Amino acid sequence: MGTVHIEAEKEDIAKKVLMPGDPNRVKYIAEKYLTDAKLVNRLRGELAYTGYYKGVRVTIFSSGMGIPSMGIYSHELFDYYDVDTIIRIGTAGSYLEDLKLYDLLLADSAFSKTYFDEEAGREGDNEEVINSSQELNGVITNTARIRGIPITQGRVHTSLAFYTGESNISKYVDLGCKAVEMETYALLYNAKKFYKKATSILTISDNLVTRDVIDPMEREQKLDQMIVLALESIIKC
Repeated sequence: MGTVHIEAEKEDIAKKVLMPGDPNRVKYIAEKYLTDAKLVNRLRGELAYTGYYKGVRVTIFSSGMGIPSMGIYSHELFDYYDVDTIIRIGTAGSYLEDLKLYDLLLADSAFSKTYFDEEAGREGDNEEVINSSQELNGVITNTARIRGIPITQGRVHTSLAFYTGESNISKYVDLGCKAVEMETYALLYNAKKFYKKATSILTISDNLVTRDVIDPMEREQKLDQMIVLALESIIKC
């Protein structure tokens, strides 16, 4: 028996999970990189496949878009399914001119001005910044070094709104944010809540300074460097 939002049986979900936002990207990764991949969830349109990458059992599970969706799925995966490690793999908009399209950003922390922490945790919580797992980030940076993959570490701004005013960019840069996306804060909050490991590897799909942007189809199927880095890293954790 699953949860309200996930139909998979408990044993169908691996202890190691990669979470793209897009269900189509889940299907792409499972079909291209996993062996013996089995579809274990399609409830509410969020796909999950469990299979093997280099002999290690891994689940690829779509988080959907935004803090609420990531908050629900990461909570249930950590709490009910006893998942140990989640790496979000997604896209982000760069706040910096020199962080260009297709560059990889490893989140060392996430900033969000939201009530998610208070409503999902304890009254009085006021955590605007949540840190990623240092252990997990260490594995990822070492794997990137070995494979010759350039990667930048830095804070991400997890926004509640996709369409935001450009005048706000400097404010978030002053807070240490290198890019903006919509899910990492909720993932890191739940990882902290359940004493689990989590982080995000993000491909820059938009540069909000230069206005460069990746084609929508490329967002779905041309992010292989990030995908391989995440797979190679999670099997070592």
